[in-house]
Amino acid sequence: MAKATMPHIGHDKHLCYLNNLGFQITNPKEFKSLVSNGKFFCRICGRVAANERNLCKPVKL
Repeated sequence: MAKATMPHIGHDKHLCYLNNLGFQITNPKEFKSLVSNGKFFCRICGRVAANERNLCKPVKL
């Protein structure tokens, strides 16, 4: 099986990618730390994160 390529640098740290891996289920405490006190939302997937580096197209709330 070929390794999937990321659509952009850092995508492996973005919530849309982590969610697809089931990160919120396997690592609920760490996931909660990424989304608690959200300050940014993603224009693509609509997810909210505390840090803009965890979103593909962050916009400040």
